[in-house]
Amino acid sequence: MFQLKWVWKRMEGDHVRYILALCSTLILSTMDLGNSMITANIMDTVFQPLQDGAVTADGILHHLVVMVGVLIGFTLLRTCYNYVTIMTYESCSQRLIYNLRRDLYKNMQEQDQSFFGTNRTGDLMTRLTGDMDMVRYAVSWILRNLMGNIVLFIITAVVFIVTDWLFALSMLFVSPIILALTAAFSKKVHPLYVDVREKLSRLNTQAQENIAGNRVIKAFAREQYEIDRFDEKNREYKEVNKTASLMWLKFSPYIDILSQALSIAVLLVGGTFLIIGRISIGTFTLFNSLTWTLTGPMRMLGMHLNDLQRFFASSNKIIELYYAKSTIVSRPDAQNPTQRTRGEIEFKNVGLKLHGNPVLQDINLKIQPGETVAIMGPTGCGKTSLISLIPRFYNVSEGQLFLDGIQVRMYDLKRLRSSIGIATQDVFLFSDTVDGNIAYGDTSLSEDEVKRYAKMADVDFVDDLTEGYDTIIGERGTGLSGGQKQRIALARALAVRPSVLILDDTTSAVDLETEKYIQEQLASLDFPCTKIIVAQRISTTKRADKIVVMQDGRIVDVGTHAELSQKPGYYREVFLLQNGMEDQLEEAAVSGKAGD
Repeated sequence: MFQLKWVWKRMEGDHVRYILALCSTLILSTMDLGNSMITANIMDTVFQPLQDGAVTADGILHHLVVMVGVLIGFTLLRTCYNYVTIMTYESCSQRLIYNLRRDLYKNMQEQDQSFFGTNRTGDLMTRLTGDMDMVRYAVSWILRNLMGNIVLFIITAVVFIVTDWLFALSMLFVSPIILALTAAFSKKVHPLYVDVREKLSRLNTQAQENIAGNRVIKAFAREQYEIDRFDEKNREYKEVNKTASLMWLKFSPYIDILSQALSIAVLLVGGTFLIIGRISIGTFTLFNSLTWTLTGPMRMLGMHLNDLQRFFASSNKIIELYYAKSTIVSRPDAQNPTQRTRGEIEFKNVGLKLHGNPVLQDINLKIQPGETVAIMGPTGCGKTSLISLIPRFYNVSEGQLFLDGIQVRMYDLKRLRSSIGIATQDVFLFSDTVDGNIAYGDTSLSEDEVKRYAKMADVDFVDDLTEGYDTIIGERGTGLSGGQKQRIALARALAVRPSVLILDDTTSAVDLETEKYIQEQLASLDFPCTKIIVAQRISTTKRADKIVVMQDGRIVDVGTHAELSQKPGYYREVFLLQNGMEDQLEEAAVSGKAGD
């Protein structure tokens, strides 16, 4: 029941309307008996006296017309009232889902990198769509019908007992048995729907990965392999869904048989009472016409509890996401300086652990405002992890990291990241225009400003696109080459005029001529900017004021191109390899062994 209380709390602002809707459901359940009671009255006041000869046809006709008019009017009233009630439920549930989905999405946006590393995309999508719809369905349909059926059953039982208690007991004797079967079903079906929810999440994840990775799938001709994997997940979902559905079928025949026993009781017991004169024809008609108000709720109770278990499984996932907390947030005493950040960065004995494993150790580095620093090292040495600490994608595990003399953890997170422009090798572009992607960080940019930053990043290919800067480039930049996507990402980073520009192998996919042009543009920016460039090309690093060489999560060397290219070590090895001087590299290796 915790889930229901939680949903109720989220409906703040609609409590009164929803309570009124619930009260309307109680009234409507009572009104369900109205038609049968009016019909019973017609039988006792029109047809029974007519049959007994107490009245003539002409004398009773007017009364019959009046009673039929009352019946029609009552039916119209109930129909209109029911419509208004249903619309109230729907409006409350839609408002709940709108607010809840908005809050969940906002909370998800505030999560750190580890959250998205441990939660599958397909699972998150399921929570925002299918699970949300299940909550809406519960609020607008399940609870309404569950309450309506329970109230209808109780009111009918009371009416029966008041009308004729002995006849009523003969109708109600099977109810405890049906309730016991329903409780047993509810207990067994809950874990099955938890499993159904998990299998659906895996199915959605599989579909999402296949769609996102379709180019890789086609490149390796693995379409059939992926079809088979999807079929496996689809089959698992089908089987567990079928198991949950069949669970109800194991109980429903018994409930149906017991429910049908009520109709038999009406014919046998009611017929006997009518013959011996204990009840009137109107009473018999009332009991007979209201049999469905007992059998219907008992039949539907299991189905509603079935849906309720699905609601519990889905709402648990939503609640889990709703209360997920990021470990990287702005402190209550965070600083939010109004002046532009100068871009002075200092690492003091910085260490980083991810999932308990050391990634960076003893990092000491100072970068002056406006300086260009290149970071180089073998794959997996911690280059990307190092630059990820500056915008606080990760928090330092040891030591301190400063920006303009203030620890980055003391900055307001939005203020910190708005001072930093980032472009990575693995470019993500939105399904938007070229203009929209470049101006993503600052949507107030004019068309001329967008073109100016595009020129800095050498986005010259835009003139060849069908609609220029208004061309929709497709999800993740589909249709563009790797170098073209990198240049748009670079223009996007420059467009926010950052105090710190971080480029993580951003020009790896562009040709040397384009790279040279971009380097010249970066060297002559019209705003002060500290540039940190992760690269593997000597052509990129040699222009830097300072080159940092990393290995095994540590800084092993710092210097200029002129210094490091002449000094034995990783940088010189890369320099010789990229300049076709492998023979010198081999000579250095041989002399090194000889020295040992």
